[in-house]
Parts: sequence; C-alpha cells; structure tokens
Amino acid sequence: MSARESKKREDGRGLYVYCVGEGAALSELFEGDLPPAIEAENGLKIIGAGDLAAIVSAVPLVDYGEEALLSRLGDATWTALRAMRHERVVEHFARRASVVPLRFGTIYLERARVEQMLTEKRDDLRSIIERLRGREEWGLNLTRDRAQLLENIVSLSPRLRELTERAEGSSPGQSYLVRKKIDALRETEGRAETKRVIAEIERELLGQAEGAARLRVLKDEANEHGEVVAKFAFLVDGASFDRFREAAERLAREYEPSGFRLELTGPWPAYNFAASGRN
Repeated sequence: MSARESKKREDGRGLYVYCVGEGAALSELFEGDLPPAIEAENGLKIIGAGDLAAIVSAVPLVDYGEEALLSRLGDATWTALRAMRHERVVEHFARRASVVPLRFGTIYLERARVEQMLTEKRDDLRSIIERLRGREEWGLNLTRDRAQLLENIVSLSPRLRELTERAEGSSPGQSYLVRKKIDALRETEGRAETKRVIAEIERELLGQAEGAARLRVLKDEANEHGEVVAKFAFLVDGASFDRFREAAERLAREYEPSGFRLELTGPWPAYNFAASGRN
C-alpha cells in the first residue's frame, strides 16, 4: 500500500493524494467541473511545490489511519465505493493532463509532507510526467477455450502434425499406438502453443506501443470467455492508437479459431508505467 507517517495530526484528518502533475496544467483544470473526492463532503484541492502539484482531499484518520484503513479494506462495499471514487478522480485529470497516478490508499498526515514529497522526488516525477505525456495505458486480457484448443492442436503443433502423418502411413497396429501417443501429447502441446501465442501477442503489440508489462494472473482466473492465460498493460501514444488497435484486432482474428480471445480495455491512467513515482 502507500507510505504514511506514523504520527497522527491533532485535527484527526489526513490528506489523500490521487496524482501528481505540472502545477500550471492542474491549476487550470480547477476552473471546470471536478469529480467527487473519495469522501464526497471534502472537495478536491491542489498542493504545489515548485513546478509540480498534487491533487488531494482531506480524509478522516478514524477511517484512513494506518490500522483503521487495513480494517476498512475488509469491508468490500466500503472499499469498492472508495476505489471507484479514487479511480474517477485520477481518470478525470489523466484525460486532461500528463499525471503520475498514485495507488489507492496514498495518505499523508500534513501538507508539509506532501510538499516535501514533491520536492524530493521532483526529478523522478518530472521524468515520468514527460514519458506519459500524450500516452495512455491499455489493458489486454488473453483467454483460452481449452477444449477448442485441444481439438485444434494437432493442426497447430508441428510435432503432432508429424505424428499424424506417420500414423496415416503406418500399419493399423502401429497407427493405433501413434494415435495414442498423439492423445497423450495434446495437453503438453496445448501448453506450448499457449506460451507461443502469449509471446507472439506481446511481441507484435509492443511493436505498436511505447512499453509493455505482463500482469499477474490469479490461479484458476476465468471469465465468460474462458480461462485467463495472460494479462498485459501497454503504454500507447495517442497518435498511434489506431495502429495498435488494428494490430490487436488482427491478432484476435488470427487466434480465435484456435480457441484464444483477446479483450482490449481502457484507456486507463498509466499505473503500470509510473513505478518510480509511487509513494
């Protein structure tokens, strides 16, 4: 989670930090409508230091203090609502300016600590702001229909194609043994084909992006399209998005007959490409 100081403020309130960007650009956005803060009764504010600024709002430490927040996170309803509000704030500013998004739960106990963070991390933050300028994060989920893949694996695997040809040219007894071997190898070749497809998709789409990250797949993770076998985040330049999308659609058409499905999501704030800007 986020770093936070160990001593509570006397007024019992902390500062929840959403994102960091250039002060001038963020200040202009306060002239328009703003989304609700994570606690709706406390509006969004801007704290600046030098040429950088952070978007913040006040939060009660009775809910957001170190131990209190850990307890609150066990309440799925409470957490989901606040996570949604956090995301809406970050997305609002990320769509309009180059910002470094901070993870859910980034809290400081006083304004001076936010200013100190902006000053001490200025070089790293500026570097990330420049890298993300004009770019967006797009997610890609790759799912697999296992039964469909195993049904088609003989035609996809050079090894199994060779064994099939051998079976067709063998005596009935020998053919039976070879086909038993083919059946035994389906799972192994299916796993190998899945790894090949994952690597190919990553390589092809990285060629149309500014960066890529493989994301964690949970054990037995699945959705309505099948088993999730890979998840990626791609950093895409806005001017190149059409080419990126066309490449993703081409890959989706290519691999759908084998049981693979590609799902593109986004755009999102570039959390996966702002590591050194995290608190």
